Amino acid sequence: MFSRLREDIQSVFDRDPAARNFWEVLTCYPGVHAMVAHRRAHWLWTHRLRWLGRLVSHLARFFTGIEIHPGVTIGRRLFIDHGMGVVIGETAVIGDDVTLYHGVTLGGTSWNKGRRHPTLENGVVIGAGAKVLGPITIGASAKVGSNAVVVKDVPAGATAVGNPARIIDSAQARKREEMAGQLGFSAYALAGDQDDPLAKAIHGLLDHAVAVDRRFELLLRKLEKAGVDVEGELATADQFDPQYLSKIVD
Repeated sequence: MFSRLREDIQSVFDRDPAARNFWEVLTCYPGVHAMVAHRRAHWLWTHRLRWLGRLVSHLARFFTGIEIHPGVTIGRRLFIDHGMGVVIGETAVIGDDVTLYHGVTLGGTSWNKGRRHPTLENGVVIGAGAKVLGPITIGASAKVGSNAVVVKDVPAGATAVGNPARIIDSAQARKREEMAGQLGFSAYALAGDQDDPLAKAIHGLLDHAVAVDRRFELLLRKLEKAGVDVEGELATADQFDPQYLSKIVD
């Protein structure tokens, strides 16, 4: 029990730069509290003390804002960031080193008995407000963007965004992700077909930056082939400040 608690606390330090010390995490992180309560509730549930298991789960929901059914199977080092509004249904299965942000739902789409909730394999990240519904599988190290609604399997290592969710696999989308990372933030949670004008503006900016970089590299290659020395000119060019962009889009 205590070894699991130490792992939970260490996972907070590994994935939350706001965590400052052991005592703060132990006393002020509802995700840690929810996991401690769930282990007790799950033990009661699996030993057929199901009313007591539900009661412990219900009390944990009251104190943390996180609802985890006592029947859920959870691996090691689950990190629930902030946690308010997280709902995890009875037959969900969660692997090791999974990260869930606030407002995530691992829900069902059927009233039938049996498996009706998702399986999250190791290293999955589910963005804030995302809904993962039905007996589907989210592959290892996959990501689900904020507010996505996922009703189909997501392959290992893929990123799913939008409502309904789609897999980002085009060359343009990958270039956009790379450029977003260079600018100091990740755009994986933004879907190209959303109505949010800010999301569309950011996508347009990233696409334009990708196109400009490609043309600039092509131009430099042609100048070098022509014997033109451009190193001095480039050295005096203005440098782009990614921190400035981060400030103006916050």
